[in-house]
Amino acid sequence: LQKNKDGQKADLHGVSLHLVNLHGADLRKANLQKANLTGANLRGANLQDVNLCQACLSGADLRGANLREAKLHEVDFHEANWRVDLHKADLRGVDLHEADLHEANLRKANLQKANLWEVDLREADLQGANLRNADLRKANLQNADLRDANLWGANLEGANLEGAKLPLGIEVDVKQVLE
Repeated sequence: LQKNKDGQKADLHGVSLHLVNLHGADLRKANLQKANLTGANLRGANLQDVNLCQACLSGADLRGANLREAKLHEVDFHEANWRVDLHKADLRGVDLHEADLHEANLRKANLQKANLWEVDLREADLQGANLRNADLRKANLQNADLRDANLWGANLEGANLEGAKLPLGIEVDVKQVLE
């Protein structure tokens, strides 16, 4: 795929892009549902409004990728000995409902208004992440690092925060129900 408009609106449903280098690719509005992107280099790629539902992104490098408004329902970001890197990724408004982000690097990621309902974020690095108005209901944040994260307006109802490193010295407006 070229780094131009060639990937826009492409139908890549179920395609195997295992270990493919898509660095800087423009895949806006592409259909990558059920695609295999294991180990793919998507660094700096434009994945805005992409359908990645049920895709496998285990070990994918998504540093600096634009995933704004991407559909990420039931995406697999984790596999033994792999860790997804979403450092500084733009994930505003994405749907990550039930995604496995165990041990993911989400440091300084923008997750504003993201749907993180029932997401597995155990041991995830969320330092400096923007979680403003994010839906974290029933999310598993056990041992996650949330230091310096913006949790203003985030909904943490029923979330598991056992062992989590929480932000200190900042004003937060968090709805949280401890079970």
